[in-house]
Amino acid sequence: TEDPGPIPTTFVDWEKIDPEASERYQRILKSDHQELKTMGRSGFWAMPHTLRAKAYYHIIHGINCRSIKLDRDRYQDVAKKLFGEQKMSTHPFPDVFVLLPTPRYCLNKAGLNSVKKVLLCIGKHLPDINFCPILPALVALLLHFSEDEAECFHSICRLIAYNDPNKRYIDQTFLTYRASCMTFGDLANKYCRGIRKLIASSHQNLFEFYSDWIMWIFADLPFTYAMRVLDVYLLEGYKILYRVALALLSLYKVSVSSRVADVEDFRRDMKSFVENVARHCTVEKLLERAFSIQLATRRELNLLFNANKDSLIQKGISIHQKSSLLSEQSCQVVDFDSFSSSVVTGTEMRIVWAWIPERFALFKPKRLFSTNEHGRSLASFYSRVEGHEPAILLLKTVDEEVCGAFLSTDLIQRKNYDSEEPAYFGTGESFVFTVREIRTPPLPHLKWAAVITVNSMLTSFTVSVMFVSPGGDGGHALCLQADLEGGYTERCDTFESAPLCKRHFKIRSLEVWGIQNSISFSHYFSYSH
Repeated sequence: TEDPGPIPTTFVDWEKIDPEASERYQRILKSDHQELKTMGRSGFWAMPHTLRAKAYYHIIHGINCRSIKLDRDRYQDVAKKLFGEQKMSTHPFPDVFVLLPTPRYCLNKAGLNSVKKVLLCIGKHLPDINFCPILPALVALLLHFSEDEAECFHSICRLIAYNDPNKRYIDQTFLTYRASCMTFGDLANKYCRGIRKLIASSHQNLFEFYSDWIMWIFADLPFTYAMRVLDVYLLEGYKILYRVALALLSLYKVSVSSRVADVEDFRRDMKSFVENVARHCTVEKLLERAFSIQLATRRELNLLFNANKDSLIQKGISIHQKSSLLSEQSCQVVDFDSFSSSVVTGTEMRIVWAWIPERFALFKPKRLFSTNEHGRSLASFYSRVEGHEPAILLLKTVDEEVCGAFLSTDLIQRKNYDSEEPAYFGTGESFVFTVREIRTPPLPHLKWAAVITVNSMLTSFTVSVMFVSPGGDGGHALCLQADLEGGYTERCDTFESAPLCKRHFKIRSLEVWGIQNSISFSHYFSYSH
């Protein structure tokens, strides 16, 4: 039977007014999921308003969701208990949805009141939701295309109750919200390294900057842009949000690079950029950029999300915990004011820390090995470093050059290879870096800055740090002598890196730092050769 969809007007046969839209709607009803995805990405039902409303109804009612009571009458029951016969709600706004003011978009005063009523009913009907800052904007957007409050309530509840963990729609707890923020931070580290370097070098809080990512889409984007994202989001779920946010971040990098000296608050500046994105890019170009990103698979994204979620649980954030000052503090970046090292300063280590995966950056570093303390024995090095994953290797040469590597995999894995040839192991999260201190400040509000040049893993087979004679393909980014007195560095194809310092160097000091209370997930992401 034909899907009736919502009825935007009571007295008008809109199909007679716009037969082309009617024909398009029939194509929508006959299309499978993949065809609908193609339509959504191309803006097939973007106009007229009535066509988008009917398309949304068709898509949302085709979503598989867990068994909870979702019929329209449920809204009337909940609303009657909450509001009685009142049309205007005087109830306080639900705490679980408060983060930013509800975007008005094109709603009038009555529409904003309806958003509040729908949110109150959702909070009453689904009490397990304890933190969901995107919901006010999502309700506001869908209300533009809903027959009434009950229809909007029904649509949102279906998205919340979606039962496929690999294609999430809405984070419903502070724990999952923070895990999503961390996952976006990891993706930004991979796909938008330039902006990360700018923010990390500016002494501003990178974690707070990335925690706004989803609000760029569901609060800051102009209405016409947000609707086009919603067209795809309803079909593809959370992954499209990562894509669009990364596309916005890459556009912002281009915009901010020429005026970075004038930016005192990157969070506020990014918000302003997104609100005025039309000055920089059309919605078509934004989506084109988003879909051009070679993003990880849903399975890989889900593994990373779960790894981040588990690290937050270890940090003390529970699934039932609501946002609070205590829980926010548990997610804050590490304080390096009291950090002590013979290789790098606290500021330099803080910037290195900004590049490691988010699930590890939550925890403090702990020194595992130091040539100043433990001598230059390779046996001592291995005995103190093995069993720790991940680890950060830092070294300073006699020429005062500083470089290092993020070792994503336990070095004990070298024992898994019987061949006398060099063994290559690790994950795509490995990277090598150099540290350079700038005494002439590039930014007027900084006294000085430490600049980290990072080269990350770009291939399936990882070379982290080699303690063997030459033999690997593509050069060694960093190779240390067995006596830990010196080593060499050369251009490395694996990391696409230039020599990290003077080609042949003598080591003044070498340290390896582990991470307190870290959880190993390398078995999810590892590649060996």
